[in-house]
Amino acid sequence: MYKRKIYLFGITSGLIMMVALCCTAVSAYLTQINLEQSNTGQTLLAEHQKLSSISYRMFKQLTDELIFGESANQAIIRNKQALIAQSLDKIRSLELQQRQALGSKMTAGSIEDTDELAGLIDAIISEFKAITATYNNTPLDQQNRLQTLLEVKIDNEFREAINAAVVRQGNVVSAINAKIETLNTAIVWFAVGVALFAMPCIILACYWLFNQLYQPLTIINNGTKAIAAGDYHQRLPETLDTEFSQLVSSLNLLASRLADHEMKAEHSRKQLEFEVEQRTREIKQVNEQLTRVDSRRRQFLADVSHELRTPLTIIRGEAQVTLRQSSASEEVYRETLESILLQAVNLSELVDDLLLLARAELSQLKLDTSRQPLSDFLQNQVSQWQRLHEDRQFTLDIDESAEALQLKFDQQRLKQVVAIMLDNACKYSAPQSPINVSLKQVDTSACIEIKDFGEGISPADINHIFERFVRFKHKSEGLGLGLAIAKAIIEAHGGEIQVNSTQGEGTLFQIYLPMDVE
Repeated sequence: MYKRKIYLFGITSGLIMMVALCCTAVSAYLTQINLEQSNTGQTLLAEHQKLSSISYRMFKQLTDELIFGESANQAIIRNKQALIAQSLDKIRSLELQQRQALGSKMTAGSIEDTDELAGLIDAIISEFKAITATYNNTPLDQQNRLQTLLEVKIDNEFREAINAAVVRQGNVVSAINAKIETLNTAIVWFAVGVALFAMPCIILACYWLFNQLYQPLTIINNGTKAIAAGDYHQRLPETLDTEFSQLVSSLNLLASRLADHEMKAEHSRKQLEFEVEQRTREIKQVNEQLTRVDSRRRQFLADVSHELRTPLTIIRGEAQVTLRQSSASEEVYRETLESILLQAVNLSELVDDLLLLARAELSQLKLDTSRQPLSDFLQNQVSQWQRLHEDRQFTLDIDESAEALQLKFDQQRLKQVVAIMLDNACKYSAPQSPINVSLKQVDTSACIEIKDFGEGISPADINHIFERFVRFKHKSEGLGLGLAIAKAIIEAHGGEIQVNSTQGEGTLFQIYLPMDVE
């Protein structure tokens, strides 16, 4: 492990050296590029000077031709023109190369001025040819035109253009040389900076190396003290040198076992507290549920007792009154028996209703289902109720999507539900008000709606209308079991029943039956 740290120290030092060498290589590369640009600038400067020399010699030979005749020096003039063209092409090529290397800002006007210089040379040559062609033995006029060409075009314009190009290129060369000097200065300062940076790094690396050699003993000493003080979560780093790995593993294993023992004890205590709290909460919930069940049982027994007391009281009263009569007629006995029979029938119906609700709560309500058209069933029920209540208008509205619906349902039980709904609609609405029955399809269910236009149900009562022994407006008719029975029957079919009511506008009951299409 110690060797690895020494290797790491050597690699770090090597990386620093490599960075320095890379920077040196980059500096050398930049210096080479600047030298190439300087050579290009020097070549351009020499080429401009060469162009100036060739041009002046050619202008002199053109002047000689004008003086001594058209046949003088023609071959030499053509050679000079070719040299000028070659020099201009070379200047253009070098200037384009220089602009790509240095940019348009540093070489502004170089290519454009060269084009103007070439145009000026062509203009001077053309002017010489024009003067030669129009020579007409008028020395004075001819001397003025030639003088203008020599003094204005050549001595002034051409000289200024070629000097400007030479000065501009000299400035570029000076800028490149200044750039090279700046780069050399930067390289020197960079070398100084690298030295100033490398020396502290080497010193810190040496300090780190010596610290790493003595660090394992200090860590092991501190770790054992912490474990002895009861800090079982203290762990010695397993990244120490391999010479200490076995000792570190043994100490960590000891601390881990002590920590596990303490953790299990704490977990057992918390688990016990949680279970006690959970059991207490469950017992409390069961107690509350038993209290509610007992309260409902007491209320149910009270309601049943109240409902049974009335017919039994009537039966006992009728029998006692008849028995007290010493000579009752047969008609009296018949009326008494009829009254007793009526109350017995009422008792039987009450017992049947209670038995139905009890079976429904235990999910033991048996249905005799068969598949049949629901629309025909509703038409028969509405027709029967219309015959029973001729003074009231019953309407049936069957949606087109529900005309062919065939559902599996218990006809007698569903008839009982419709009867309960229609009976309540008649009971809690004005005698002349209509009752609307409709059938439609809602998603995957058939919906039967029964709408009356009575006074409606108050918001306080609408949440309790499906409970047992609940009567609207505290009327005496009925036992208050009808809607509870209707809900139990519909839920046994796998459906649901809903109610919406607005006081003063009436009540709407909606019965949803699933369409179990096979």
